[in-house]
Amino acid sequence: MFRPLHAVLASMDRLTDRGESASIPTPPTRTVIRAMVAATAVVVAVGLLTGNPVFLLGLLVFLPAFAAALCTPRQTALVSAWVSAVVLVPVVLQPGGERIDDAVLALLVVAFDAMAVYGSRVRITREEELVRLRSSAAAMQRQILRPLPVLTDDVLVDGVYEPVQQDELVGGDIYEVAATPWGTRVLIGDVQGKGLAAIGAAIAVVGAFREAAHREATLTALVDALEAAVVRHNDYSRPRGEPERFVSALVVGVDKGAEAQIVVCGHPPPYVLHGEAVTTVTAVATQQEHVPLGLESLVDEPRMVTWFGFPVGSTLLLCTDGLTEARAPGGGFYPLEARLGGCTDITASRLTRSLVADMRDFTAGTQQDDVAVLAVRRSPHQPLELHSDGVLPADALR
Repeated sequence: MFRPLHAVLASMDRLTDRGESASIPTPPTRTVIRAMVAATAVVVAVGLLTGNPVFLLGLLVFLPAFAAALCTPRQTALVSAWVSAVVLVPVVLQPGGERIDDAVLALLVVAFDAMAVYGSRVRITREEELVRLRSSAAAMQRQILRPLPVLTDDVLVDGVYEPVQQDELVGGDIYEVAATPWGTRVLIGDVQGKGLAAIGAAIAVVGAFREAAHREATLTALVDALEAAVVRHNDYSRPRGEPERFVSALVVGVDKGAEAQIVVCGHPPPYVLHGEAVTTVTAVATQQEHVPLGLESLVDEPRMVTWFGFPVGSTLLLCTDGLTEARAPGGGFYPLEARLGGCTDITASRLTRSLVADMRDFTAGTQQDDVAVLAVRRSPHQPLELHSDGVLPADALR
């Protein structure tokens, strides 16, 4: 018995796609077959209507070129074989045809088909290499960042980090949390540029923070250490011809007092959510905002600490410009502060994940930049113990 058409196409999917990289998006083989049959039918129909079907069949020579740009090498070879058969058989069987013309046409068809298959293989090879580079860079970037959530005696920090992984590989969003003798210190930042060079600067800043957060008693001294790390990284990178990098950053210090301190280095402002109120820290820190890390030598004013109210039960939202500068298809920016108005009484985890999901809806699924969002939830001043299985108590995530 004959198998149904869909079963035949499914079998061909498995046969022709076997061994191809699953990481490269390509159309299913059944779709390719349907498209080439439909294109052939259109060309044949037009040829019969115009009275010159053999001449118009030559238009099918361009099909393998389209396949080379979109399909796997095996799919391209399938399209090429189909075009060769459809074009050459009528030409060869046509009575009274010129043999030299037929031979030239046959050579051109075979040459175009071979070039299409070769081009498809080169494209797939390059795309696979790019995917491997993207995956390695993203894995490297995730390796240097601490898994979330993080619980200290002062705060619970939870959040979302999503690298964009476009042609520039990955971006340079960073974050870190350190429980120190002077309270909990939180870093969030964004390295200028993308790619492996940006990850190098990110490693320098995160490494400097992890060391200096436990060494420096003041937040300004900690930020000075981060500034020095960026400058040193640029000094080492300059002989290799790499551009100098700067890093926009926020460093927050939270202890057992009712206020927290912050140093702003050219970064989007944080928001404090308490009760039904949403307050931007920019209203307090406008005069204290400073240039990004790596650019301090360009200004005369030193970096200053700003204090702001951060009572028990409140949440501090930190993010990079991947969230604040996300654009809708019409060009409008994501209205972060307006969206926060409806998210004042949810857990830190739900807050960050709902914001990222809402941003995706706002931008119609288009992610233009890395997105890092942290929610710092002020904890009661009492130790929180893990269950015997290592899981946080449910009320700790409030």
